[in-house]
Amino acid sequence: MPAHEPIRILLVDDQPLFRGAIASLIDGRDDMTVVGEAENGLDAVEKARLLLPDLVVMDVEMPVMNGVEAVRLIREQLSTVKVIMLTVSEADDHVFDAIRFGAHGYLLKDLRPEQLYDMIRSVMRNETPLSPAIAGRLLSEIQNGATRRTSSPAQPEGPPVTRRELEILQLVAEGMSNKEIGKSLSITEGTVKNHVHNALEKLHMENRIQATAYIVRQGLGRRPVDE
Repeated sequence: MPAHEPIRILLVDDQPLFRGAIASLIDGRDDMTVVGEAENGLDAVEKARLLLPDLVVMDVEMPVMNGVEAVRLIREQLSTVKVIMLTVSEADDHVFDAIRFGAHGYLLKDLRPEQLYDMIRSVMRNETPLSPAIAGRLLSEIQNGATRRTSSPAQPEGPPVTRRELEILQLVAEGMSNKEIGKSLSITEGTVKNHVHNALEKLHMENRIQATAYIVRQGLGRRPVDE
């Protein structure tokens, strides 16, 4: 996306006051704009089809149709539209289903405006932001085998990932951004992005959260320095 084109966002929440507050925050930025609002999941699917936004920022718990079902339909019908889920608690039981259906990020509603802006931009860079509390819970439950409840990708077929791709996926699993990984490995951010893309394709995965689950589930994480 050219830098001069603002990110086109569809906001979805059943609480008009919260939705309006987020809209005011986003419309105050030069690089993003709200192109529409929806009050439930069904409304979100219909407006996503009509407006073709770059990104949907969507609440999880809503009447008529919840955000999890809506993200499934949006991702099935509009594969180029990205979706960030919002929730009030890291204990939300919908997190795994939303990720399985293709959500590109999962954030708590108590985040600061600057964090929201950064998360939106990171999604448009094909990264997968998670609130720290949700990331911690996700990794904990993956380690405890909770992902058996979801349709996690099967063992990959085809060419294996390279040593460098695995090294980068290990850093992805530690929550590092492409920029942070590039600095750590003394390579460019673009090179990191290419390695992540190639590794995800080889593993038949859609996003960094699935890659994190794979790394942890297979016991491929980096060993602590003191081991």
